[in-house]
Amino acid sequence: MGDMSNSDFYAKNQRNEENHAAAFGCSVMELRSLMELRGPEAVVKLQEDYAGVEGLCKRLKTSPTEGFPGAQTDLDKRKEIFGKNLIPPKTPKTFLQLVWEALQDVTLIILEIAALISLGLSFYHPPGESNGESCGAAGGGVEDEGEADAGWIEGAAILLSVVCVVLVTAFNDWSKEKQFRGLQSRIEQEQKFQVVRGSQVIQLPVSDIVVGDIAQIKYGDLLPADGVLIQGNDLQIDESSLTGESDHVKKCVDKDPMLLSGTHVMEGSGRMVVTAVGVNSQTGIIFTLLGAGTEEEEKKEKKVKKQDGAAAMEMQPLKSAEGGESDEKEKKKRSGSKKEKSVLQGKLTKLAVQIGKAGLLMSAITVIILVLYFCIDNFVMQKNPWMPECTPIYIQYFVKFFIIGVTVLVVAVPEGLPLAVTISLAYSVKKMMKDNNLVRHLDACETMGNATAICSDKTGTLTTNRMTAVQCYIGDVHYKEIPEPGALPPKSLELLVNSISINSAYTTKILPPDKEGGLPKQVGNKTECGLLGLVMDLKRDYQPIRNQIPEEKLYKVYTFNSVRKSMSTVIKLSDGSFRMYSKGASEIVLKKCSHILNEVGESRVFRPRDKDEMVKKVIEPMACEGLRTICVAYRNFSGDPEPSWDDESSILNDLTAICVVGIEDPVRPEVPDAIKRCQRAGITVRMVTGDNINTARAIAIKCGIIHPGEDFLCIDGKEFNRRIRNEKGEVEQERIDKVWPKLRVLARSSPTDKHTLVKGIIDSTTTDQRQVVAVTGDGTNDGPALKKADVGFAMGIAGTDVAKEASDIILTDDNFSSIVKAVMWGRNVYDSISKFLQFQLTVNVVAVIVAFTGACITQDSPLKAVQMLWVNLIMDTFASLALATEPPTEALLKRKPYGRNKPLISSTMTKNILGHGVYQLVIIFTLLFVGERIFDIDSGRNAPLHSPPSEHYTIIFNTFVMMQLFNEINARKIHGERNVFDGIFRNPIFCTIVFGTFAVQIVIVQFGGKPFSCQPLNIEKWMWCVFLGLGELVWGQVIASVPNSKLRFLRRAGQLTQKDESPEEDPNEDNEEIDHAERELRRGQILWFRGLNRIQTQIDVVNTFKSGTSFQGAGALRRQSSTTSQTQDVTNVSSPSHVSLSNALSSPTSTTAATAPPTTGQC
Repeated sequence: MGDMSNSDFYAKNQRNEENHAAAFGCSVMELRSLMELRGPEAVVKLQEDYAGVEGLCKRLKTSPTEGFPGAQTDLDKRKEIFGKNLIPPKTPKTFLQLVWEALQDVTLIILEIAALISLGLSFYHPPGESNGESCGAAGGGVEDEGEADAGWIEGAAILLSVVCVVLVTAFNDWSKEKQFRGLQSRIEQEQKFQVVRGSQVIQLPVSDIVVGDIAQIKYGDLLPADGVLIQGNDLQIDESSLTGESDHVKKCVDKDPMLLSGTHVMEGSGRMVVTAVGVNSQTGIIFTLLGAGTEEEEKKEKKVKKQDGAAAMEMQPLKSAEGGESDEKEKKKRSGSKKEKSVLQGKLTKLAVQIGKAGLLMSAITVIILVLYFCIDNFVMQKNPWMPECTPIYIQYFVKFFIIGVTVLVVAVPEGLPLAVTISLAYSVKKMMKDNNLVRHLDACETMGNATAICSDKTGTLTTNRMTAVQCYIGDVHYKEIPEPGALPPKSLELLVNSISINSAYTTKILPPDKEGGLPKQVGNKTECGLLGLVMDLKRDYQPIRNQIPEEKLYKVYTFNSVRKSMSTVIKLSDGSFRMYSKGASEIVLKKCSHILNEVGESRVFRPRDKDEMVKKVIEPMACEGLRTICVAYRNFSGDPEPSWDDESSILNDLTAICVVGIEDPVRPEVPDAIKRCQRAGITVRMVTGDNINTARAIAIKCGIIHPGEDFLCIDGKEFNRRIRNEKGEVEQERIDKVWPKLRVLARSSPTDKHTLVKGIIDSTTTDQRQVVAVTGDGTNDGPALKKADVGFAMGIAGTDVAKEASDIILTDDNFSSIVKAVMWGRNVYDSISKFLQFQLTVNVVAVIVAFTGACITQDSPLKAVQMLWVNLIMDTFASLALATEPPTEALLKRKPYGRNKPLISSTMTKNILGHGVYQLVIIFTLLFVGERIFDIDSGRNAPLHSPPSEHYTIIFNTFVMMQLFNEINARKIHGERNVFDGIFRNPIFCTIVFGTFAVQIVIVQFGGKPFSCQPLNIEKWMWCVFLGLGELVWGQVIASVPNSKLRFLRRAGQLTQKDESPEEDPNEDNEEIDHAERELRRGQILWFRGLNRIQTQIDVVNTFKSGTSFQGAGALRRQSSTTSQTQDVTNVSSPSHVSLSNALSSPTSTTAATAPPTTGQC
């Protein structure tokens, strides 16, 4: 299959190779076939064909340590021969395609057909005058000749207004898609990667990487291209996105050096030479193979895409030649029961369907009554015979009735609802960019408005993430400030400087400041930067030491991970023996120390008693000042026999402590205020950190998360696990429910603890409203918690690619106060939709009742089809634009969250809708039945077919539109506020739309004539129409004065809508134990869980992949990979809901969660 779908692509490559055979020592196809090999086969092939990695680098004209010089001509040549690192995106839909899609709307199709029939019949004249008259008499008088000729106008006008509606819809979709593409490219530009060019380490956007680049890879990276490992430390890769195997694959130069794009680095670091990019990489090949299948896919995915174009690239479902069909059926079966909509969209769709059904019923009754009345009146009362030559005239009447019915339906169906949500979300997303929130999933923005809890990291989010060593304990002395180097024992100083310089990632550096007088720039891991800063404060330089022992000479590296909580590096000394330098969380490393360096730098025994004393006298006081404590230690090994490096427990033991460093990370200045605003808005902020409990508590007090004297819990991971697990070590929800309401700080927590806490809060049923949880995370292991949360925030600066993939919103400035802005925007979306609903439902109710009663009593709708379409356009498209773009105000943060189950239409809104509805109906019916006497004009009731427009009905239409215009201003406030003009000029879109609509209305009434069934009005009648419209504002004040408590029935109305709107949530509560988050939210989350189940269906793909022939899509792959990579962590959580996941993956489930090591204190 691959060969066929990509024949032109291969042919092109073939030509390229012939042309450039001489340029590099290997061709694209040779490198592609090399990358399809795994493990020992690959090593053999590399050795035989290329003389190892060095040989391969030589052929690619690059140096394994320094890269290639990076001249522009060389770069262009590489891009020409080996391709660019881009996978071409799908072509966007053209405007015409979008117009065609908009035309598929059922009500519009019905209208078009009716209009065409009406048009056709208006050109048909029955033969013979007398017959015509007798038929006309049957219909109550026929109009004169000139009027008969104008019969076609109504049909044409309807068609014209349909065209307008279609164009507006298509334009909205088009601009939305354009925005999403911009967002997508913004997300893609965010991903940068470190490469070595011309012996300089530089950061490049992923798309600029070329074959022959030497890429530096580290923990948390998403590999952007295929490559061969040159040197690696403890490197473990998660290849589940390509192979479906959830176990991490160890990579090393002599066993398995092949690294593939789209896979995640789960541990360790290293360097690789890039061998394939873009469409030639494994991901790209899959993507091109997918190309053939994407067209059909497109149709099935159309609706989903409409809602969430932002994730379009990432969300392409996994589909392979073999597993695709069954997959699709499975998917349909599942999505049949619940579409992946956000809570708000779910509620709105339900509401729209209910209103639509009511409208359908009303329109059907209207048509039936009109037809029956006509028939009974003509054929029974007046006893007229049915004359064959009169049939077209009768049909014309029936078509007229049918059009009236359809018009009622058009007005009743609130197609503006989904549009309002889309506009509001798209507008918010655009504005949130300026507030440092890069939204990856649209609905996350709206969910954020309901958030009741935020679980935040400490480092970088609440603090500045600029680490500085401020205290240290060396040679039995606790220095409160960094000492002069002369005050320290020379031996200890030497060991300390070497240990810090060698035992840290070589990518971590301190560079001179950008601006003069500024702070030095910290690059890489911030804690390591703090330690390197200590070396520089001690008047030493780390670079010469690193030059002396380059990275490839490091004998063994135990990289930092959340289980070890330490990092160790082994080097071989000149006498053949080994030395291991170690650093990590002070309590953990000190436990492994049996010796410590004394005041002269000699090693002395370090007894348990001494350890306790040190914890009390050094570590706790440092931690209580909010410092992070790091212990630096070392150990010597003899070279003969060589120790067993894989036996970690015995290697990382019996250490000699060199010093304990206290590192300060100050609280961001704006955080305390942001947290206060959250608490005022009814949102609980919890800190979840890997730091020491005393450090965490000190920072939490500085931030205002906890206030001394309050009743709160501040515990560490070990205590947390003890409290929530039963004797068998299983997590119990009742136990979590006792802990989480008071929990404010969780210290020394593992990623598993974070996930357990988030899941526990979400699944809790102790509160009346289900909790909506937002989580921040930056590390690879935060993936499961970010996925599980209702809204996952990843750090844009400090976050790893894996965390960003798992998140819904990326904080581009890593700042907690940006989360508060997201809450504000989220609440604003909810309010905007409510404003629109209040306005829309008033118009719907009034228009439908007027059309229905008017038709039944006067055999004609007072509002004509074309007028109704204009009203529909105002209230749907324009009003959704005007009301959905209201900017947020601080007042939004002064109320509690709405909660998930709150009905969309509050009692205040119901009061407003009914109140304004009554006012409008009274005015319209008064005008309809006694209007001609009030204004002293001819009555427009019971007019014959094709009669000229009457002044009477024009006044009704004009007054109706004026009332809507002024009611739109009322709709700006939904919480019963009196001043509806408050802040109106801050929303220019609203003002433009109100004035614009008014201007167009003047044109329609004065010059609309026959097509709009309007008779021009004089200034006095206009004044009356505007006056009646202004009455809406006065009446609004009257309604606001009626207290809700007096209107008991409103509460019932509210509950009714709640029951109607949320049945999809309640039954699921019981029968779907899988996961609240799966049921509720994001397409991303649901696809994740579905992806896990799909892996089984994709075993065929896996097998073929191993033989190097079948592949899967890059977008899907990025999404899929990031999610499947987390399964490892998820399986650690021993909760029943996850057992099915781990079985689906057939990976061993460990029932004991990784508990955090014990901490020094707890309150």
